[in-house]
Amino acid sequence: MHNVKFSVVEKNSHSVTLIGMSKTLLVKNVHPLGKEAVDLLVLDGLIAQITPAGSTQNQADTVIDGNNQLLLPGLVNAHAHIDKNLIGQPWHRNELQGATIRDLVDYERKIQLEEGLSTRTQSKLDVEASIAAGTTHIRTHVDIDPEIGLTGFEGVLGTKEEFKDRLTMQTVAFPQRGMLINPGTVELLEEALKMGADAMGGLDPSTVDRDPTQHINIVFDLAQKYGVEVDIHLHEPGMLGAFSVELITERTQALGMQGLVTISHVFCLGMVDDGYLNRLIDQILENDITIMSLGSGKGDFPPLKKLNDAGVRLCTGTDGVRDTWGPYNYVDMLERIKLMGYRSGFRRDEDVEMLLKVATYGGAAVMKDDSYGLEVGKAADFVIVPGEATTQAVVELRPRSYVIKRGRIVAKDGALITD
Repeated sequence: MHNVKFSVVEKNSHSVTLIGMSKTLLVKNVHPLGKEAVDLLVLDGLIAQITPAGSTQNQADTVIDGNNQLLLPGLVNAHAHIDKNLIGQPWHRNELQGATIRDLVDYERKIQLEEGLSTRTQSKLDVEASIAAGTTHIRTHVDIDPEIGLTGFEGVLGTKEEFKDRLTMQTVAFPQRGMLINPGTVELLEEALKMGADAMGGLDPSTVDRDPTQHINIVFDLAQKYGVEVDIHLHEPGMLGAFSVELITERTQALGMQGLVTISHVFCLGMVDDGYLNRLIDQILENDITIMSLGSGKGDFPPLKKLNDAGVRLCTGTDGVRDTWGPYNYVDMLERIKLMGYRSGFRRDEDVEMLLKVATYGGAAVMKDDSYGLEVGKAADFVIVPGEATTQAVVELRPRSYVIKRGRIVAKDGALITD
């Protein structure tokens, strides 16, 4: 065996540039999810062999000594808005007036237009930072409305193409400013689906569009027409939100779209009484609907442990990061797990480990990536991070030592690698 066959030619605070790529990769002495140490051999982007540490004799083009660090599956950001961040821009002093979704959306658009922000540039910066932090998959919602047309969507598609060998990305056509109340939006959403959007989005059928039946009809009709999934933002509170959940589950069942629907945020699941919540859980399970929660905000959010224990599919993400909505979120999915655990009052390692599973296998499941996982034959998408236990990695948030995508080293020591 021989050492890594590349050399550093450039380095800055965000990336290092390496020359030389390899088809075989040997990762030595790592602990998959904190278990016994193994050696892991990668061939042509797939995990070809997993053996006890020190037992692998195969030759490889590239060798990484994991030095007893943790091996995690690639982190999955299943709910992002990479078109709207302010990464790389001068610090934005938030002077938002009001706290409704409408206030947030209007203020966001005002700043975007005043600053002349490029969706292509901002989405690229988001992706670069995400990869450096260990993210190998992103599902991103992209704003579409008559004021900006398809410009934002086209910018994100450009970023998706540029990073296709370093990141798996899905796009959701998203009516952030409403559909029925914003004439021309439905037609633009359909154009985005024709251009390759992977899912049809929706937003608060009652409180935004004021016509839940028609809103849900349009969302599901377009999804069926173009053979894509549904991913609906639902911020509606309490009984009103629960009513929307029932409408969505009913439509899922009627159209036979079980396993193809995600409801995001769903704050109402943390607001209704236990009896009603249990009935909603039964409907969600019956229709194999995924619940996406960030554990965000100052109010209630879905009871993640209860949902997980009931068998509900869960995923999570960053939502918007460093944007006009607030300064707190960032691209690091381990940081997101830490915040979710803190807000959930989790103290036991097993509960934090459950959240890590949500941010890895849960997200990969909603993105329908059957090649995902730390098993022989699966895609070599994984992260090497310092620590003895997965909860330690979540709590300490140390730079990722290596990020591997399809057997390719895409980040090292917290910095993106460019070719």
